[in-house]
Amino acid sequence: MTRAALVFHERDHALGVRNVGSIGPALRDRGFETTTFSFEGDCRDADRPTASSFDLIVLMGSPDAAYDDALPWLAEEITWLGDAVAQRVPVLGVCFGGQLLARVLGGTVTRAAESEHGFVTVRTESDELIPQGPWMQFHDDTFTLPPGAEPLATTAAALQAFVSGPHIGLQFHPEITVDVFESWIEGWDARGVRAEVEASVDVPAIRAEVARREQASIEACSRLIDAVLARAGVSR
Repeated sequence: MTRAALVFHERDHALGVRNVGSIGPALRDRGFETTTFSFEGDCRDADRPTASSFDLIVLMGSPDAAYDDALPWLAEEITWLGDAVAQRVPVLGVCFGGQLLARVLGGTVTRAAESEHGFVTVRTESDELIPQGPWMQFHDDTFTLPPGAEPLATTAAALQAFVSGPHIGLQFHPEITVDVFESWIEGWDARGVRAEVEASVDVPAIRAEVARREQASIEACSRLIDAVLARAGVSR
């Protein structure tokens, strides 16, 4: 059985599993056994498998910053991810996950000069790997290109995707579904930050667009997973 780790970053386990969105079903449809877990707080799994026990690792998004070393769980996740990279276990990083992958590969993560929220069309260097979209964006931070990596897609605001060996880092959210976005809103409520988010983001408009584009987003994610697996050489 081909195994994939889906690593989420959410204090509530049920919300974290929902955050995986359409990536989980896409992998299971391709014959993967998926294991979903977190390094964070009450969601931390003491019996977490080693990175080398997986054929693919997917790192999901987070409300936290990939450069915030005050996070008590981040150092352990960086070490685990570094082990995956050292053993050439293919990694797909999504938003925070892409930022953390960039950091482990030698890039930097900083506050972005311009945030991106909502669906955005990207300029792609490889339509086979990263079509132009539009892709869902929801980020205030950004990453630089790691040494030796190749850029795959950009917008005027940020680098959107890169490839380094078998690893691919994304700034956008291919996993988006109605339920994923609702889980984000529930997470903002739980952390008491919803008013802060809504002060700078038109949440109702994005919520409506997520619903309108849901099926197209699921199909785009499915195609992206095929491209990622082909690039990584992961058999199904």
